[in-house]
Amino acid sequence: MAFSFSIWERILINLIHKLFEVISVKKYLLALFVILLTSNFIFAQQPLKIGYVDSQVILTQLPEAIKAQGDLDALTNKWTVQIDSMTKELQDSYADYQKQQGTMKDDKKQVVQQQLVEKQQNIEGFRRQKFAQGQGEIYKENEKIFAPIKDKVYKTIAEVAKKEGMQFVFDKTGDVLLLYADSSFDITYQVLDSLKRGKK
Repeated sequence: MAFSFSIWERILINLIHKLFEVISVKKYLLALFVILLTSNFIFAQQPLKIGYVDSQVILTQLPEAIKAQGDLDALTNKWTVQIDSMTKELQDSYADYQKQQGTMKDDKKQVVQQQLVEKQQNIEGFRRQKFAQGQGEIYKENEKIFAPIKDKVYKTIAEVAKKEGMQFVFDKTGDVLLLYADSSFDITYQVLDSLKRGKK
């Protein structure tokens, strides 16, 4: 059984093959895309409709996301102020030590030096606890605050995509890069509008 592809389908398949060659890091994703694309052509013979969103636009304009980011920024600022305060206290203690060390006995010097080291360690420990890459409380809070918003956004993307008859929707700001995107397929503002109107 022979299958005939339209000129646009052939151009799209050739583009996918070129993308596969150019972006070697994303081979597994592109391979999956090619498999889905060709199976759609071969078995369904339906026109392919692809959409994309800019999640950065959605998250900077959606009221719930703006509030969540404000809450996260407030928490970050609170912890940063605490670190600044602890650092200032350490600097003041060190300045006092420098002024008095000439008249201090050796055992007193050791005690003060140990206190300074402990203060420094406390600052570093607090900083790691709050901001350590991937493990700090700020990352846990980020996940906790944004998880329900992301779920709502993903659900709305799926609903808009189905309504528009799209087989694929990519995120422009994600790991899968788009080298070309026809703006007529951009459903970012439709998703944002649907979210703002309160559709669940």
